[in-house]
Amino acid sequence: MKKTFLLFLMSSLASISISQTFSDDFESYDVGAYLGSSSAEWTTWSGTEGGAEDVQITDDNASSGTKAIYFSSTSANGGPADVVLPFDQVYNSGNFSFEANFYVEAGKGAYFNLQGTLVVAQVWALDCYMLEDGTLKLSNQGTPYISANYPSAQWFNLRIEMDLTTNVWELFIDNVSQGSFSNPTGQIGILDLYPVNPAGQGGNGISGFYVDDISYTHLPATLPPLNGGVSFISQISGIAGLSYDVVATARNLGEFEINSFDLTYNYNGIDVTENITGLNLASLETYEHTFGTALTPVLGNNDLTVTISNVNDVSIDDDPSDDSKSISIDPIVPAEGKVVVGEEATGTWCQWCPRGAVYMDLFEEQYGDYWVGIAVHNGDPMADAVYDAGIGSMIGGYPSAVVDRGADVDPSAMNADFLDRLLTEPAGVIVNGAIWDPVTRELQVSVKSTFSQSVNNDFRLACALTEDGVTGTDAGYNQSNAYAGGGNGVMGGYESLPSSVPAAQMVYDHVARAIAPSFDGSSVFFPANVNAGESVVSNYFFTLPADWDADNMHIIGLLISPDGRIDNAGTTSISEAVSNGYEIGPDLGETAPLDFQIDDVLKLYPNPANALLNVTLDMGNSNLNELKVYNYRGQVIDNFNLKEQFGSWTYTLDVSHFAPGVYAVSYSSDNGIAMKRFVIE
Repeated sequence: MKKTFLLFLMSSLASISISQTFSDDFESYDVGAYLGSSSAEWTTWSGTEGGAEDVQITDDNASSGTKAIYFSSTSANGGPADVVLPFDQVYNSGNFSFEANFYVEAGKGAYFNLQGTLVVAQVWALDCYMLEDGTLKLSNQGTPYISANYPSAQWFNLRIEMDLTTNVWELFIDNVSQGSFSNPTGQIGILDLYPVNPAGQGGNGISGFYVDDISYTHLPATLPPLNGGVSFISQISGIAGLSYDVVATARNLGEFEINSFDLTYNYNGIDVTENITGLNLASLETYEHTFGTALTPVLGNNDLTVTISNVNDVSIDDDPSDDSKSISIDPIVPAEGKVVVGEEATGTWCQWCPRGAVYMDLFEEQYGDYWVGIAVHNGDPMADAVYDAGIGSMIGGYPSAVVDRGADVDPSAMNADFLDRLLTEPAGVIVNGAIWDPVTRELQVSVKSTFSQSVNNDFRLACALTEDGVTGTDAGYNQSNAYAGGGNGVMGGYESLPSSVPAAQMVYDHVARAIAPSFDGSSVFFPANVNAGESVVSNYFFTLPADWDADNMHIIGLLISPDGRIDNAGTTSISEAVSNGYEIGPDLGETAPLDFQIDDVLKLYPNPANALLNVTLDMGNSNLNELKVYNYRGQVIDNFNLKEQFGSWTYTLDVSHFAPGVYAVSYSSDNGIAMKRFVIE
């Protein structure tokens, strides 16, 4: 290991610029020793050295010499090893070069990240995923920047050259450039090595890799007197037909203070120029500007270019080479009728969950009617037990999110899955109808799916209710907040709120209030085969509690495919659903409390049950009397033909062998169909 400081004389400026260099080839450590315990520079994510989180020196494989470090994990969430190299300072200007040699084992993946401060988990600067198929991905904050290929099962060199002054980052593999990009995080402070190969990025959950010859070099910037530059343009994941804000960051790349400048964006042959005045922008400070004129993407791959000019009313500044930046916009055309659902697992007790709330709002703002957000609460007064249990089976922790019930991802990383699903043609298009009685607060919902392709009854339907603007007064509505004080970065204003945000300051949106008949939906009464052009309708009944604001609620019809993914959705307010009209179809149950699912026709008790369930019927005068028991997937698991019986009738079902979950009993007669749910504990 070595760490050196190099001095370069810049004779033209008659000043001295110091270049920082660090390298570690691991040859100075003992085989089997823990890196964090043996080194003054390396440590672990938590700071606990010499244990499972630390990594050991090995001589099994090396790029140079005989020693390296090795990481492996078979956990979907990675770890436990997690070692970090804090740089000697946070760098936000000058030229920084990081490189290392990697050997990724066949059939496995590798990962590292760069962070923007000297404290872990505050500001993410870059993620690097190396998947088992030889794909390497660079991204930040869920936005992909470069996808390249690396050689599997052999040593290769990875280098990232960063001009932190002008914000240009370039990836090299074995000295061959793989492309460049601008990063929303224009600073770095930590290297983190962690064994993970997540399914959410396309990995197989297995990681195994060696690392050797790690080094970084920093050369400070030399700034001209007066210089303004464009350092970043926020990426626009364009959807044809929608409008987007153009957000650009200008930076003072000179020594003199900047007080004014013009910013111009050019797209599709049109210039939009805006003048910014009244500034006191010191050297290397940044200014983020949102143009007043939005951009509507046109079809095809076209550049958006932002240019700074007239800095301090000087027509040309001292370095015109950094005056402009460009990004490419290639808008997508969504599949016809497609609506994508993002379900976020959250809770007021979860200190990182404000991140989920911020990104759910951001997606709603960016993607409009193509996006439906559902915040599924856990362990707080807004939790719905059925929805909470369902989403809990799909995630590894909080906060988490699933897009159309795909892989578990961080809420900040939903964008790639969203765009992929938006292009996926749905099997059916959803229309919600409703009848609403504001006096009794009874809401009858019809969910109609019209199919564009032939399907069978392995498809299922469900109906969810969400509410915006939810507030409360007790302590359960206080939001735990890890972003308080700004130490963990900016997060939609939460950095300005306390670590426990009082209920009086919190308003919760997208809150999942109910899902019927179950999290997985039901194919009860779904025809065995449905042809293209045909429709299936299901009905649901809800009694809304008095503290639910009907004006702030949304009805979300869900079509669930045989693989458990959400094929498509439809969302409406209650008033919009009423305007659509209610269509009569099979009743898939109500979501009133289970104890009250009793009427004059069909009674189920006790509910929940664990051994015996009593079923009482008032069959009246009917020739057809049929009783069926369904599991949560809508499959018939028991069937009783009661044609020979009339009047009232009670039967006791042995449910002791039923797995815990939600079930349903339906009773069909000449007078119609009644259905009730029951729960096995």
